[in-house]
Amino acid sequence: MIAYLVSSVGALLGLLLIARARASTGPARAAWLVGGSLSTGWTGVWVMHFIAMMGFRVSGTRVRYDLPLTSASAAFAIVVVGTGLSLAARGGEGPALAGAGLLTGLGIAGMHYLGMAAMNMNADVSYDPVIVALSVLIAVTAATAALRYARRTGPAAAVAGALILGVAVSGVHHTGMFAMRVRVRPAGGEPPGAEAIDLLPPVVVAISVVTFALLLAVLLAPGHAVPQAGPEPPARG
Repeated sequence: MIAYLVSSVGALLGLLLIARARASTGPARAAWLVGGSLSTGWTGVWVMHFIAMMGFRVSGTRVRYDLPLTSASAAFAIVVVGTGLSLAARGGEGPALAGAGLLTGLGIAGMHYLGMAAMNMNADVSYDPVIVALSVLIAVTAATAALRYARRTGPAAAVAGALILGVAVSGVHHTGMFAMRVRVRPAGGEPPGAEAIDLLPPVVVAISVVTFALLLAVLLAPGHAVPQAGPEPPARG
């Protein structure tokens, strides 16, 4: 439940930033898009996966995480999910929205399975391909629905889109975990890498700083400029 709430909050902030980008031009638009990608891809997608994995245990072996692969999964989510959101912000309905939803959904699913590949343990891991395909379908379908709401205006649409995107991330995670098959090896040394608890303090600090900074940017950014009236024409005598 905590993971889902964190995912929805990160997605909501990201959608608000994307909405700012749609109403902006030039460097300001690019800055809002980067902020939206960071909030959605990292906080909304990757952090949810990280929190959920904190409770993952395998009887008979310790679970550790490869730091480069774990970092790569976060970067992958930020870039791919952010690109999908950017396409949705500038595109229309129909094929453009479907393409953005497909890319966003694949980014969510790819992040999950890349993050799972970062696990080191004395066990052999395999996946049921049918259930994996189902998890990808859930990601793409829910992401497309979320982006459809994100294109509308108003806080209610942003909240609905964020909640649906949270369903996409949670759905991929739990379905993907259900597809996982683990066979513990009878003997083996200590697996390399870091434990999840070791990564918790820096992740909490980083997410707090980034989320606070992005939220502050949304709250303090000036409203959209109102066109100024031109000079009145001279009175005719």
